[in-house]
Amino acid sequence: MPVVLISTRGKDGVLNLAPWSNITPILRPLDEIILASWIKRDTLTNIRDTGEFVVNIPPASMSEQVMICSRDYPPEVDEFVKANLQPHLSQQVQVPGVEGCLAWLECTLVEEIIRKNYSLVIGKVVNLAVDQQSFNEAGEMDYEKAQPLSAMLGDKGMWFTRPVFGGRYAEYREMFTDKDIAATEK
Repeated sequence: MPVVLISTRGKDGVLNLAPWSNITPILRPLDEIILASWIKRDTLTNIRDTGEFVVNIPPASMSEQVMICSRDYPPEVDEFVKANLQPHLSQQVQVPGVEGCLAWLECTLVEEIIRKNYSLVIGKVVNLAVDQQSFNEAGEMDYEKAQPLSAMLGDKGMWFTRPVFGGRYAEYREMFTDKDIAATEK
């Protein structure tokens, strides 16, 4: 699973930073994302209160800082300070990203779908910024160079990992039959 750091700011101005794996884009292009959250999370409270958050894509080398941010600190604790991370200035939202990350998705709250034990948060990506050194000329992440953080979850813990080439590149068009392609061309 990919691992991201979500940065938020509380109503009192305190910065919050938490790792997340339950997050995905909603189709393509990357206009909206959805994340799942337990009901009682400072991150969720801050998103509700301010309507803003940043999804930060950390490199594998940040796994120790990610673990520091995963701890259950009280809302008045700034996880940027605890993890010795520096803010990255955002362009479209008041919440900063995390310096040293590979990409920053600045988001605003679109909708929250509340269930008994969890909430689904839909965010609109209002600005996408990337570390140019980690992307190729086509705007695609060079995952071998960037080494984005991911995790394999086990019964009692997790292994931090990073993507490696699985031996095959596939174009999106390979997922469609000729009939599907003909239908979209009408």
